Amino acid sequence: MRAVQKTVAVVGQGYVGLPLALQAVRAGFHVIGVEVNEERVRRLRHHDSYVEDVSDLDLMNAFDSGRYRVTSDFAEASGFDIAVISVPTPLTDGEPDLNAVIGSSTSLAPLVKPGSVVVLESTTYPGTTEDVVAPLLEEGSGLRAGEDFALGYSPERIDPGNATWTFARTPKLVSGINESSRIAVQEFFDMIVDHTVAVRGTREAELAKLLENTFRSVNIALVNETAMFAADMGIDIWEAIRAAGTKPFGFMAFTPGPGVGGHCLPIDPIYLDWLSRERTGRSLGFVNLANDINRGMPGYVVQRIGEALKSRDRVIDGSRVLLLGLSYKANSGDMRESPAMDVALKLLEAGARVRAVDPCVEGPPVDARIEMVALTEEELAGAEVTVLLTDHDSFDYELIESASQHVFDTRNRLVSHAVERL
Repeated sequence: MRAVQKTVAVVGQGYVGLPLALQAVRAGFHVIGVEVNEERVRRLRHHDSYVEDVSDLDLMNAFDSGRYRVTSDFAEASGFDIAVISVPTPLTDGEPDLNAVIGSSTSLAPLVKPGSVVVLESTTYPGTTEDVVAPLLEEGSGLRAGEDFALGYSPERIDPGNATWTFARTPKLVSGINESSRIAVQEFFDMIVDHTVAVRGTREAELAKLLENTFRSVNIALVNETAMFAADMGIDIWEAIRAAGTKPFGFMAFTPGPGVGGHCLPIDPIYLDWLSRERTGRSLGFVNLANDINRGMPGYVVQRIGEALKSRDRVIDGSRVLLLGLSYKANSGDMRESPAMDVALKLLEAGARVRAVDPCVEGPPVDARIEMVALTEEELAGAEVTVLLTDHDSFDYELIESASQHVFDTRNRLVSHAVERL
């Protein structure tokens, strides 16, 4: 495969699809970004990035290369050699919502030609590539998957804001519905990432993605529950984690926090449990317990804030609470499923006057009742309690320690006498 002779259609130009599209451009491919959101298309064409791992300069360079264009019309992807479906797979009413995958597959199908390669990247349940995408592509193209065109699955592993494990540096799982499909998928990704890992089949690759994130969810739930126990017992959970982490085998350190966020951790384990109930009639109790614990953490944080105020003869209702960080992870503006927002909403429901600082989040506040402010000595001093929810490196932690009346730290970043930790 020679990149300069190949055209790649990347369906979905979001957190997953846009970095993939630009990396393919750098590798020499001609890339058509298909994005149904017209506002996103407009912004991309004006070199205005909405994905934090992609700069405006990155966009400008891609367009200037003459090998990248973006459209909302699938017909403009006609003649593609490789198509990658990188669209959202949310939950609707607690069940997997594959409407975007189905719509993309249906729209791509008439464009599939003999020799085409189609890859699903979206997180989903095992069997989606073979049982959902393949029939749609075959029906719309009149061709046979695995015979006339290659079909595979390669799960995304994007970690927004991670400067070390970028898209290109993170090992990429690759699979196909048969061996020839796997080879075609791997040949493509070998040209745009540093390392690929072949997986026996698409169902195994689909399960691997869910397993990766369920592993994290379960272990975070374990340490979150242990943190609540430790607080009741007057034990420093952070010191216990540090101590356990010195064991060179059999232990991996996870840290507690106000909950889990992003597209993956709150959603992927539910995909796994849904499939188990659908296909076997059994619910995954361990997975569901972890989900329940993690979903309960914002409420626990608010409970601890209430206890901190009560110790000073105050209540949440009417108190001024300053939240530090609204995104779901440090040094990122990603607000998807952010537990910090759950904390904010619960505080508002309890009558708190909520103000927030987040230098990584652009635009107006996500809820009009939350007043976005700058991190100043006056703001810190005026808050009955300051809550560190997302530990961005840009925060002035010395100022937070010196100017705050009381701090509830859910991330173990502060040490002064006025700080209470999760």
